Amino acid sequence: ATEKALNCQLLDSRTTKALCERLRLVLAKECNVKAVPAPVTVVGDVHGQVFDLLELFHIGGPVPHTNYLFLGDYVDRGPFSVETIMLLALLKLSHPERITLLRGNHESRQITQVYGFYAECVRKYGDATVWQCFTELFDYLPIAASIGGSILAVHGGLSPSLHHLDQIRLLDRFAEIPHDGPLADLMWSDPDPDKLGFVISPRGAGFVFGQDVAWRFLQLNGLAHLVRAHQLCMTGYQVLFDDSLSTVWSAPNYCYRFGNTASILEISEGFGRFFNVFGPAPESERHGQRPGDPPKRELPSLRPGKSAGRDDPYFT
Repeated sequence: ATEKALNCQLLDSRTTKALCERLRLVLAKECNVKAVPAPVTVVGDVHGQVFDLLELFHIGGPVPHTNYLFLGDYVDRGPFSVETIMLLALLKLSHPERITLLRGNHESRQITQVYGFYAECVRKYGDATVWQCFTELFDYLPIAASIGGSILAVHGGLSPSLHHLDQIRLLDRFAEIPHDGPLADLMWSDPDPDKLGFVISPRGAGFVFGQDVAWRFLQLNGLAHLVRAHQLCMTGYQVLFDDSLSTVWSAPNYCYRFGNTASILEISEGFGRFFNVFGPAPESERHGQRPGDPPKRELPSLRPGKSAGRDDPYFT
């Protein structure tokens, strides 16, 4: 089945249901804040760009030879969300100690019904059964990771309700992501070097937080760094707050129109950090497109005056 997924071929709905049921048992044993040893390669949003995910494995090394930590947002936006989450689920089931999958804000029932995953499942399978299997699986994904006890990894950011890691460990994650509250904040919040404290987010969920918030959280928890995803970075990554916070973005040419590069963050055994920057998969590698899938062409660029564009870091 993994070989099939690596060739971007869909599993049938019955096999997919069994895969999700088996993986739920594995994920249920993982705590909210998953302990991940270094060295590890951290991956940001991939958003259904499965050929770019395969390119990522080519750049960073295959599982299980490389230890991976994914920060969420596997589905929506891109045209191959089913193939993307299917491949990652199979790799997690085969090598549970070599790949960690965190939850992102798009791993939810509500968001996937708006941004593409639901429609893609219905189009490729004829009904919503596979979507239901995966969205039930999403409820089991851990919500944070502690890399060697020194670096905290989350999808989005911090919360005014959470001051200590133990508070994250006590959250009930086995449910749909709520509209607000600490779990929603971990998924939706963003850093901003021009802000202090917590400010209401323009996303309509979570908060924008300043350097003072990040420094206080790191100090209280004996941490050296915070790594997260959730925001498009045109160069593939961004480092803020005097090197105390990193954003890693792993979907090159996001939505096939932004022209951005992507990166993976390689963290060494001694917690050194290296952003390995890469571009889209070559056209020659984009095999396996089937009748009914979107054509292999770039989507038209947004017209001038549209709010979502290269300068909008919240278009994710």
